[in-house]
Amino acid sequence: MRESLSIWFFSGILLLAYGLLIAGTGIWEFFGHPPAPAPVLYQLHPDIWWGGLMTALGLFYTVKFRPR
Repeated sequence: MRESLSIWFFSGILLLAYGLLIAGTGIWEFFGHPPAPAPVLYQLHPDIWWGGLMTALGLFYTVKFRPR
């Protein structure tokens, strides 16, 4: 009998992918490529923080709910 895949595994993959893209964009902007009109509170670099959080959460869900 086959075990069904958990929806949280696919959610983890999506969170991991989006987190890596957002954090990568934030790191790219941090090292010399800022947007032309700087958004409000740009100096806090929320894309790096949220990208890192999404990457960590996606990695957790992907590992915890991976098919065995």
